[in-house]
Amino acid sequence: MRIYLCLLSFSVLLNISCNSKHAGKTEDAEKDTYVNPLFTEGPNPNAIYHDGKYYYTHETNDQIFLWVTTDITDMPRSTCKEVWVPKDPSNSYHLWNPEIRNIDGKWYIYFAADDGNTDNHQIYVIENDSPDPMQGEFRMKGAIMTNPEWNWGIHPSTFEHKGELYLLWSGWPNRRIGSETQCIYIARMENPWTLATKRVMISQPEYEWERQWINPDGGRTAYPIYVNECPQVFRSLRQDKILLYYAASGRWTPYYCEGMLMADASADLLDSASWKKCPVPVFSSNTTDKLYAPSIVCFIPSPDETEYYYLYKVRKDLEDMFISLEKYEVCMQKVEWDKDGIPILGCPQRQDTLLRKPSGTPHANDD
Repeated sequence: MRIYLCLLSFSVLLNISCNSKHAGKTEDAEKDTYVNPLFTEGPNPNAIYHDGKYYYTHETNDQIFLWVTTDITDMPRSTCKEVWVPKDPSNSYHLWNPEIRNIDGKWYIYFAADDGNTDNHQIYVIENDSPDPMQGEFRMKGAIMTNPEWNWGIHPSTFEHKGELYLLWSGWPNRRIGSETQCIYIARMENPWTLATKRVMISQPEYEWERQWINPDGGRTAYPIYVNECPQVFRSLRQDKILLYYAASGRWTPYYCEGMLMADASADLLDSASWKKCPVPVFSSNTTDKLYAPSIVCFIPSPDETEYYYLYKVRKDLEDMFISLEKYEVCMQKVEWDKDGIPILGCPQRQDTLLRKPSGTPHANDD
């Protein structure tokens, strides 16, 4: 596997997934500020901060790339490596929503894939026991059996709580007959590749803002699809609440937005009654600045861990939304908090706004 240095030189022909032309510009920003987007193409981004470095990935559909950087706002200078190319035809297509995690000193990437038919999407996990995920080799651990009857699942995300590992994902309550409903499920894990409990549904599309599937221009799927997907856990400032963010409605519509579930940190997370849904979206389109269909994908700390930021994807136009599903940019904003320690997210900020880099970010000449 080759390692690419994602430099600003556009004369070097690189794989499109590692190509710096898709990373946001930094030359217009001062050394302590940045402007969005971080990437001009990058559906479903994900990142973690580990031992002084950010490890970042996003959806590329037929392989998985991993970036590493000390400055998440300066992706053109990051190092990028192709870490997974599937060889098994049963999981070689539609690699969606990769998530990088370090669990008990080993590296795992969770993703969904299929055999060419998206009705056969399953969740897979690969493992690398190297201390550095840019070294060593990722090996397939296998599919995670989320349901013995119809093992359909996408958008996996893991989190730890009180010494237990949990998996979140978007799945079907039953096989599609005339319409499709994607719901959020949770299960406790026996290990990073095996569930220890049966799945529990904790959210389904119920509000009108969660059930939009027809575009204003008439673009639509062949049948109704009601969507809750892309679950991601965060915690309140006081650590007394578990916050679960998820995307709602069809991402081929401008109504795609972010919802939130909340549970007490002391509650049984496998009890659906523990989770309370916010009745309105918590992050939605900024129509004034023409930033549409945003979805939060993950939360990351600043290098000195005094602040939190959230990565999200967003579109800048309403043209061909149904046809151009991958036409997303990757942006980042700082988390602000309300009086109860719950994040205030609002809507995407105007993209020519100069934003302060995360606290503790090293300067380029300090690396």
